[in-house]
Amino acid sequence: MTTALNDKLAQAFAEATRLYKERGLRRVGFGKKPALINVDLANAWTRPGNPFTCENIDEQIIPGVQQLLAACRENGHPVVHVTTCYQVTDRSNPHNDMGLWHNKIPIDVVDQANEELWAIDSRIAPIPGEQLLIKKRASAFHGTYLAGFLRAAGVDTILVTGVTASACVRTTLCDGLAEGFRTIGVRECIGDRVPGAVEWNLFDIDAKFADVEPLTRCLDYLATVKG
Repeated sequence: MTTALNDKLAQAFAEATRLYKERGLRRVGFGKKPALINVDLANAWTRPGNPFTCENIDEQIIPGVQQLLAACRENGHPVVHVTTCYQVTDRSNPHNDMGLWHNKIPIDVVDQANEELWAIDSRIAPIPGEQLLIKKRASAFHGTYLAGFLRAAGVDTILVTGVTASACVRTTLCDGLAEGFRTIGVRECIGDRVPGAVEWNLFDIDAKFADVEPLTRCLDYLATVKG
């Protein structure tokens, strides 16, 4: 986006934030037991040349997630790597594993038979003890064991990164709040494909469904609580 458009968005968001505060919207805050949820930071989204490829991956999102991973691993916080793939990619087959989402997105680019597509980016790959969760819908909670896993681990706060701001990250944060977790979106570690989508969605998410916090504050938090 142009600088002028960014400036206009910043002004509009500042005014809207003031209005929201006047009407009683507030912060959810950090809890006592965090987990990191990385959403769809797999090759189909992070590497060039795929219809799902997102912006700002190499220069911003991956380096930020690397710092979060280091903080979680050092302090014993759970980490969940979430990816998406499908067993049936034939749109004419009614017995598929994605409902009717295949009518909207090119599911063949995340064919489960091609693990390289949906494998977590090697720069932020899981280590032993970290969860690798495959989802079939936008939200990492929808139809998965994520909420049960987090509750069993005593987690009360989720820090969410990944792509996209307008879809899978957004729905994960919304569902996380509905499931009873304090929801934190890590600003520098969330991306999308479309200019403006990140700015708008993070503003709207911060107003209604989560606290969108800078990477530095999230790192400080992870360092002050122990797993």
